[in-house]
Amino acid sequence: MTPEAASFLEKARQLLAHADTMLGVGLKDDAGRTAYLAGFHAAQALIFERMGKTFKTHKGVQMEFLRLTRDDPRITADLRIFLSQAYNLKAIADYETGTGSGVSLERAAAAVETGKQFVAHIAGSITA
Repeated sequence: MTPEAASFLEKARQLLAHADTMLGVGLKDDAGRTAYLAGFHAAQALIFERMGKTFKTHKGVQMEFLRLTRDDPRITADLRIFLSQAYNLKAIADYETGTGSGVSLERAAAAVETGKQFVAHIAGSITA
């Protein structure tokens, strides 16, 4: 594994630990956003490992991740769509306002759990 990919994975793991803490104190929006960012960094690790470069935008990372994993039977459909679904939580947390505009505890907790699976799977596929 390249040092760059290892750094992205370490950042992803740190973010997941922070997301767990956020859930524990009721910071649902922050936990959902942070779960997405953990996945974003894990996807960057995979992209860097396979291509030797990174992408600067969220959309670029999501599209390249989908392209790189399109025919990979080891990546389940749930994991393939994690980034785009979790990005919705980030968008809610960052941009929506008003009553009822926050991320629910259930969605945040599910994103953190899927984020853990996503990061573990990416890490395993890079080191395999």
